[in-house]
Amino acid sequence: MSAFLRKTDRLWKIPAVYFAVLTLLAWATPLAFAPYRHFWLMPLVFGAFVRLTELKPKRAIVSAYWFAWMGYSAQFWWIHTALHDVSGLPNLYAVPLTVLLPAFLALFPATVFWIYEHYRLPRWLGIGLVLPVLWTLGEFARERALTGFGWGALGYSQITDYSPLAGFAPIGGIHMVSLATAFLACWLVLLVDNCLWRQRLGASVSIVALLAAGHYLRGQEFTHKQGEPVSVALAQGNIPQTLKFDEAAYRHTYRRYFEQVAHTKAQIVVLPETAFPQFLQNLEPGLLTQFAETAQRNGSALAVGVPVFADDGESYLNAVINLADYHPEQPNRFQIYAKNHLVPFGEYKPLPMLTEPLYRMMNMPLADFRRGGSGQRPFDMAGQKVAFNICYEDGFGDELIASAREATLLANSSNMAWYGKSNAMWQHLQQSQARALELGRFMIRATNTGATAIVSPQGKITAQAEPDTAAVLEAQVQGMSGETPYMRMGGSLPLIGLLSVLAGLLFWFGRKKQTVSTVSGSLKHTDKESSCAP
Repeated sequence: MSAFLRKTDRLWKIPAVYFAVLTLLAWATPLAFAPYRHFWLMPLVFGAFVRLTELKPKRAIVSAYWFAWMGYSAQFWWIHTALHDVSGLPNLYAVPLTVLLPAFLALFPATVFWIYEHYRLPRWLGIGLVLPVLWTLGEFARERALTGFGWGALGYSQITDYSPLAGFAPIGGIHMVSLATAFLACWLVLLVDNCLWRQRLGASVSIVALLAAGHYLRGQEFTHKQGEPVSVALAQGNIPQTLKFDEAAYRHTYRRYFEQVAHTKAQIVVLPETAFPQFLQNLEPGLLTQFAETAQRNGSALAVGVPVFADDGESYLNAVINLADYHPEQPNRFQIYAKNHLVPFGEYKPLPMLTEPLYRMMNMPLADFRRGGSGQRPFDMAGQKVAFNICYEDGFGDELIASAREATLLANSSNMAWYGKSNAMWQHLQQSQARALELGRFMIRATNTGATAIVSPQGKITAQAEPDTAAVLEAQVQGMSGETPYMRMGGSLPLIGLLSVLAGLLFWFGRKKQTVSTVSGSLKHTDKESSCAP
């Protein structure tokens, strides 16, 4: 196999062929994520990308940037849906803004390869260990820089029913799954394109051990049942985004959600993010009472997504309120969860002097929320402790640990109507699956248009409503308690700290070996070495 590959190396090095293949590999990455879920594709694509960078080492940084830019643009094309199709921004602005975020995110993989170029190690150690470690550190930085954007991480491609690598999520979180995916891809490169049988054997054994460990971990349960199962009902109003904040459509919106609440007797009922489009303080008198009392008569604890004015009366919060114990004589006494991790440009305005003119062109109300604060307590609902997060927050597992420790259920309230029928809702559902695995609890998701679903602690979708329809998803879920290893570690930081130390030691080791080497450049991973030339 490696002899055949070496014969074709000259073809791949032709600039037009090289960048065409690189682009096609990048454009194939969305197929590895939901809704397609071809999880096996990601190690192959990433491995092929790594091999291409070996063929043209002087262009590795540019290649990494191009691969990431094209890949992220393909994965996140739903940004254009939100800006143009839903918000009405002209294509003159929508198309450049769509590719702007991927262009920024691609800086992280490019930086990874810039750092990687400075290592002086044998190929098997550089490709087999250093590159996966650096890539994982780069994805962690991408998730944290500025407000962070972790969508498209390698690990999310493995959060599906049949991937053994998903078993690493409750151990070290999504970044450990990304690390395992990068290892698998790079070890495949060493297995397929290698003239040294000992390195091939080592890569083979490592791959088998990695997959076996993941498969074993998938069968383990790190949390345990608490109490009896409870019934839940998740309302999906299917209110078009273009009508959601139209005053003329308010009555229709409230009527639809009221009918959904009135026709279920589930113990816990959850409405989506901003299901009530008006500010809580501006609702018609008696509306909240009508919803709360109807739910209480049916034996339901009701949670509703609604924007809320903060105490200053000017700033506002994206919130979910708990009406389980609501009483009209004390209308302001209820639990509230306010979104803390906001969407840049969607829920707050960075650089308002520059971005404000664009908002005037778009139908995007409520674009400047205030943070709700960390460490908010779970809701008391039907004997369960329900830890809520709102939409975008579901992409940040570390931030959910504190409330999950006190919770028996996880709940996500979202409005994905901004993204139409694009892949965004399915990619977001895949993130909820990752959170359920990491935290060892059922995740219940109430969304406006989809994907409304229930996810088990093993990350499996146990029930799901048909998207883009008005529906109520009803099912039984089990409260859980206890902590996964990921929770006990407090999140991703211990893993990232360990990888950072390892990366530093390997850098020092390579530099030290270089200074004592008697053969100049013998330890540097060059094009000649990687192609197994004598």
